[in-house]
Amino acid sequence: MIEIGHFISNNVIAGTSGQSKDVFNPSTGEVSGRVSLASVDEVDVAVAAAKAAWPAWSKTPALRRARILDKFKSILWDRLDELAQVVSNEHGKTFDDAQGEVTRGLEVVEFATGIPHLIKGEFSENVGTGVDSHMVRQALGVVAGITPFNFPTMVPMWMFPVALATGNTFILKPSERDPSAPILIAQWLKEAGLPDGVFNVVNGDKVAVDALLEHPDVKAISFVGSTPIAQYIHQKGTANGKRVQALGGAKNHMLIMQDADLDMAANALMGAAFGSAGERCMAISVAVPVTDAVADALIAKLVPKIKALKVGPSLTPGMEMGPLVTGEHLQKVTSYIDQGVQEGAELVVDGRDLTKPDGHENGYFIGGSLFDNATTDMTIYKEEIFGPVLTVVRTKSYAEAVEVIHGHEYANGVSIFTRDGDTARSFSQDIEVGMVGINVPIPVPMAFYSFGGWKNSLFGDHHMHGMEGVRFYTKMKTTTSRWPTGVRNDAQFSMPTLG
Repeated sequence: MIEIGHFISNNVIAGTSGQSKDVFNPSTGEVSGRVSLASVDEVDVAVAAAKAAWPAWSKTPALRRARILDKFKSILWDRLDELAQVVSNEHGKTFDDAQGEVTRGLEVVEFATGIPHLIKGEFSENVGTGVDSHMVRQALGVVAGITPFNFPTMVPMWMFPVALATGNTFILKPSERDPSAPILIAQWLKEAGLPDGVFNVVNGDKVAVDALLEHPDVKAISFVGSTPIAQYIHQKGTANGKRVQALGGAKNHMLIMQDADLDMAANALMGAAFGSAGERCMAISVAVPVTDAVADALIAKLVPKIKALKVGPSLTPGMEMGPLVTGEHLQKVTSYIDQGVQEGAELVVDGRDLTKPDGHENGYFIGGSLFDNATTDMTIYKEEIFGPVLTVVRTKSYAEAVEVIHGHEYANGVSIFTRDGDTARSFSQDIEVGMVGINVPIPVPMAFYSFGGWKNSLFGDHHMHGMEGVRFYTKMKTTTSRWPTGVRNDAQFSMPTLG
């Protein structure tokens, strides 16, 4: 059994709080390790290390910071499979899905290596007589990221590459459910040449989270997780004077028009609803076919595909879906299916009937489930299940479908499948959702764009990575300068105009 501690000042540190939590292999249900849960004092040590490192790191030329990240990028490419295997072992997602996760995170590292260009300031001479003005973007100081279990490498890499590149020092508080990958990332950053204290990992629970939110030396917090926690992070962080970006829950819809390629739509739904066992904030969990004819045809295509899903241990080749992350989460997803049946939705495919793979009877496996004829007042529609459950809400028209989408409290991602350009253009312009796909089921932006939803899917003014990330992790400073030659010597009491 492995013991997982913290990573502070470029050293793996054993926990001293006396508090810890089991880490499980979801495919077997067996305990694979124990992770230490940090005390307030341990968080203070990490913040002190990051604070001490910040003056030198923030004044390190941006090109040198970029070169360290470029070396880290090369290490990631060379060892991608090693990191993906760690993710699969602790999260439960299939190996190829874990490879994809690491790759998408690596793309943000690539983006961050361009930081010398991205933080260029502005300069104007002679804005007034003998007066020049220039603007620069400077690092905030010590910043922190609090990240979820479903993407133990990608979501941290939405945050720390941009934060480090812009001159901040960083403390990562990852999920205690799958903590090994972040420690490995920290070790590789050290290998790439990152100085002591610039990147730190503190494992923990709410005690560690609150310590970061309350610490006066932490200037900004990035968070991805559920909406109730996102609201808490945003409220408490801003109340303590911090800049906060907090990404919350999602209930992503796919609108399927009468002219859609239904084979394409059905295949897209399979990957978007059941990939990573539905444990994605961008998973499509609601299909919204327009007309009963489209719904009937779509379900006819989906049912055999869902029943044929290859569900098994995460590292077994050829699997399409692995287990859920914990036994507790398996019970939660199962309870949602129970509730959907109780509330009157038609359970067309029941994932609870899955026969677990031989030798893995204690693994956290569940099959894909499909509900039809759900209504917007049902729990399975309103709440984020975060499991392999697809719900069909039938509508009679495009206008009704849009109304359904607009009525939901979450507005993270949405997709439309259609062959009609006018419909697609109108949908893209008018839909009140942060990320839109047109014949694309999971519209996750590339690293040089920014990720984030609307409404109760995002708290704060900045989205993740891209130029939004650069703006979040920097503050603007404008300097106006005049040198003595030709300066008038009398006092001026009116508003200066610099003319």
